Amino acid sequence: MSTPARAPEDRADPTSDTTSGPTSDTTSDTTSDTTSATAHRLLEAAAEAFADRGFHATTTRDIASRAGLSPAGVYVHFSSKEELLYQLSREGHEAARDMLVAAAAGAGSPTEALRAIMGTFSRWHAEHFRVARIVQYEFGNLTPEHRDAVLALRKQIDAVVRDVVTAGVASGEFSVDDVPDTTLALMSMAVDVARWYDPEIKRTPAAIGDAYADLGIRLVTAR
Repeated sequence: MSTPARAPEDRADPTSDTTSGPTSDTTSDTTSDTTSATAHRLLEAAAEAFADRGFHATTTRDIASRAGLSPAGVYVHFSSKEELLYQLSREGHEAARDMLVAAAAGAGSPTEALRAIMGTFSRWHAEHFRVARIVQYEFGNLTPEHRDAVLALRKQIDAVVRDVVTAGVASGEFSVDDVPDTTLALMSMAVDVARWYDPEIKRTPAAIGDAYADLGIRLVTAR
């Protein structure tokens, strides 16, 4: 399964040779690439395990087995099962935020921006429905510190959409009495796609994105 997550920065190895030179640089680059690839493989394995079994029923042994590692291999890259969940949640939210920022920036009007945001966000929740479910429904299993970090990212995502809705009201393109509630409704529509989407259904992620883009515009222009 492909996830939007990026492998975390490699942890420094206190025993590594810091001597400069072509040989050391090549060795360091190779080690770094291998470490990043292994960490990413663990994130993918964790996403699959959490989606199949749920966070509480998943063990580090389950994750290691799916990644082709020993259980001890997990702790070389992540301190706990919860850290894996946090990395998936953090990077999933960062990917969503950056995607919405890009969608809004490439539009010529608030209407075009909202259409792009709703289409992109809904399609993403279908294409990455397993990771999206983990991000949304396992949130309560994060530590307080990690929950706060993810909540800060959610506020950034909300701000992107709220700014577009506010701009649409100011330009007269949107008829909205309560911008925060409307923003919440728009985001809830897109996020809910991950709950019901199944690859076996006839509707493609692209078709879902188009339909939800239309629904989003109807929500803010209804009179």
